[in-house]
Amino acid sequence: MRFAYVNGRFLPHREASIHVEDRGFQFADAVYEVWSVRKGRLMDSDGHFQRLERSLGELRIPAPRSRAALEHIISELLRRNRVTNGLVYLQVSRGQARRDHAFPKQRITPTIVLTCKRLDHAAAETRAERGITVITTPDQRWARCDIKTVNLLPNVLAKQAAHEAGAVEAWQVDTDGHVTEGSSTNAWIVTKAGKLVTRQADHGILHGITRARIFKCAQELGLEIEERGFTPQEAYDAREAFLTSATSFVTPVIAIDNHIIANGEPGSLALTLRGAYLREA
Repeated sequence: MRFAYVNGRFLPHREASIHVEDRGFQFADAVYEVWSVRKGRLMDSDGHFQRLERSLGELRIPAPRSRAALEHIISELLRRNRVTNGLVYLQVSRGQARRDHAFPKQRITPTIVLTCKRLDHAAAETRAERGITVITTPDQRWARCDIKTVNLLPNVLAKQAAHEAGAVEAWQVDTDGHVTEGSSTNAWIVTKAGKLVTRQADHGILHGITRARIFKCAQELGLEIEERGFTPQEAYDAREAFLTSATSFVTPVIAIDNHIIANGEPGSLALTLRGAYLREA
């Protein structure tokens, strides 16, 4: 039996529910966080908890539990679901209140939901060894993508466009013609000179926790990183391309918009970074 955690209770997954007037459901007035689980451990745990705290603060939603309490809940949830390799999903909304756009005048209790599931890390490794394809789409998201909110409809449409095109991911392009990030990943290229390039961590992208760890891995390998936007054409002409996220780690990109990247094989630098990241995890 699969279990979820909702507002203080562990419940069978099929019975887990929230109120119809929960503000997360009606207004996307909620944040979320995702941890990858490897060999029973949360990967990049500190970074994800810190980002959760920041996201809650930006939306002025009180923290529903202390970090220590959340760690205990997550541990128990993983145990009940017998998950040693997978992911944990946490969502916190402002809570239940009569429908009105403005924040409720009275103090309400945030809604907290946690679920987890198994992932096949061997399949992810095979995907990385083969490389994936991406497309580009216009970035239609709001101006505060640095907050990890559940307001993900533009991301859903971008991901669907990728699937319909036979690709794995969509890299979104802003009005200046620069790639911001993927629908659920951060985007990277490697220039002909061997320099890593990824969008600067401003309000236009989610500040990826795996992205930050890759910075550390790259520095330890003596690699140079340039934080800036890059155009799709730069990506087509790159020596390598790859994406990063909590669940894909570092995954090479071998084609963008049907443009083959370099020789069409996963890049050695991307695979080196993947290996370095997983050794540290």
